Amino acid sequence: MSQETTYHGILGELVRLNAALEANAGDLAHLEGARLRLASLVSGAEGAALQQAALTASKQEASRQFLRFLVAGQRVATGIRRLLKEHYGVRAEKLAEFGLQPFRGRSRRSDPEDPGTPVPQPSPEVEAPAPDSPE
Repeated sequence: MSQETTYHGILGELVRLNAALEANAGDLAHLEGARLRLASLVSGAEGAALQQAALTASKQEASRQFLRFLVAGQRVATGIRRLLKEHYGVRAEKLAEFGLQPFRGRSRRSDPEDPGTPVPQPSPEVEAPAPDSPE
């Protein structure tokens, strides 16, 4: 007989053992107390498994509902952020209070290292003469 490792597999083994003990209760009168205890535990485990399955479904629905609220909240927040920029202007430092980055202009590109040294310009390409051709 293989050793079960999953919870449902273990529960299945306990249910089968409980059924076998109940079928042979007349021969095993000395195990009556333990059999009743096992029957009670198996019944509780089956009830907990049903409750777990119901809660799993409920959890999945709650997760879907949570995601719907988050998506709707993000959409509304995006609209509010745009309205705030419209109200205060894109350059207003007040936007930072709402977690928005005010427009502060673009940074300029840095100039060449030494402004006194002219930057060499590429010379126009000169075609090389064709190799000697027999005339």
